[in-house]
Amino acid sequence: MAEIEMGSCPAIMDCSAFELPLPPFAPVLLESMRAIGYSFESAIADVIDNSISAGAQNIQIRFLPYDEPFVSILDDGIGMSARALVEAMRHGSQDPRLLRSSSDLGRFGLGLKTASLSQCRCLTVISKQNGELNARRWDLDLVEKRKDWILTGVRPDELSTLPQVAELAKLEHGTLVLWQRFDRLAAGESSIEQALGDRIDMAREHLSLVFHRFLASEIKGSPTLEIAINDNPLKAQDPFLRANKATQSLPEESLAVEGCSVKVAPFILPHISRLSKDDLRMAGGEEGLRRNQGFYVYRNKRLISWGSWFRLVRQEEMTKLARVRVDIPNALDHLWTLDVKKSAASPPEAIRNGLRVIVDRISEGSRRVYTFRGRRANADGVVHIWDRTLERGGVTYTLNREHPLIIALESLIPDTALPLFQKHLQSVERTFPFDSLYADMASERRPDPPESHTRTDEELYDLASRLLDVVGTDPASTSRFLRSLATMEPFSRYPESIETLTEKLEYVHRQRPAD
Repeated sequence: MAEIEMGSCPAIMDCSAFELPLPPFAPVLLESMRAIGYSFESAIADVIDNSISAGAQNIQIRFLPYDEPFVSILDDGIGMSARALVEAMRHGSQDPRLLRSSSDLGRFGLGLKTASLSQCRCLTVISKQNGELNARRWDLDLVEKRKDWILTGVRPDELSTLPQVAELAKLEHGTLVLWQRFDRLAAGESSIEQALGDRIDMAREHLSLVFHRFLASEIKGSPTLEIAINDNPLKAQDPFLRANKATQSLPEESLAVEGCSVKVAPFILPHISRLSKDDLRMAGGEEGLRRNQGFYVYRNKRLISWGSWFRLVRQEEMTKLARVRVDIPNALDHLWTLDVKKSAASPPEAIRNGLRVIVDRISEGSRRVYTFRGRRANADGVVHIWDRTLERGGVTYTLNREHPLIIALESLIPDTALPLFQKHLQSVERTFPFDSLYADMASERRPDPPESHTRTDEELYDLASRLLDVVGTDPASTSRFLRSLATMEPFSRYPESIETLTEKLEYVHRQRPAD
């Protein structure tokens, strides 16, 4: 025993006895791999990765939740020969250490099989190339029965009856992935029809986000990818809301790592009060705004990880508008510790150091947008009703005593009542419920934004007319007042009404006799 522990072989023993081929037991390993952690939607996304890598431009997903439920994914990619299909069905068909094409979305050679079998017990792949249809199948029940890695073919009479095979046959080339026998999906569910329908709805949202840059034709030199579920096309779900003009796109930066370039593009989303219902849905809803802040990591334009700051900054209410797009090439997979599901990635130290500087800058921008609601106090040319002042490391809010509304009120109040009026303004400032407002803004009880309490043109005219009465009928004063309307709250909130409002006021006041 001493000699063995020291690493030597006794003369009376054959060293080759210690070298035994020990392949894994197929039924046990396959069942274990089903628990690797794929969700239904991430499993479909992994199959679509293969379609994109094969050059597909159209991907049709179909599902049937009743009778004999199935999910099928058909693409018009280059397809596979009989030999290539067998190799593709092998577990571990690709060495993750090998250099791959820059457009390849795969890595471990496990995705197609592991993702599919995590959801079903029967996986069939049919591919067309050079006019030939080839089919192979993994049937977990057969593997269990035979206790071995048995990959089967599909009889011609059965092949013709499988979903979407007729559509594949019409294509010049392509591949069809078919899932059947959803044992895990049915477990614990009263209705597999409802369960499958719910999973498809989740997949629709997930795929619209994960592949949004392909769906929106952001890939230079590549045609737009089309993905449809039961003939309903998916729409790109842009997490940065770039279609909203209020979104701030900060300058893109590039970080060099091992001869490769990691591109970083920060975005500051608009304040929630400036988001439409569609924008808010794309941002993940009110709760999603906070939960989904952080880095959005893309590998070859495919979103793989989001909603984390990688511990470089804390997730908080005031940074929830900050989102950072990070583009990494697949040549750096080994540094990002990419997992099998391609749903998690952790940046190496060289990248973290560069990201830390960017995070500090853009998180302050998010706080500023959230605090100012999209305006810069005393620096945007607008006469605000509230003044925001930074002092002694804190922030104070006071009513703007120079605002025309307050000046007009003071002019109408008798001198003896002015001190009381000033004390009332101070009471409003000192009793403003900051803590309650902050709590409400961060909760589902968030108050409606002022924009939702829209003033009518009649109300705007009445308020402006009363202010103009105080200003007087002097032509110079009237002209100055009318010119200032567009930059005075609350009128500045209604730019579409300013021109009509000004013309009406000019006309009415021209008819009045001078004092």
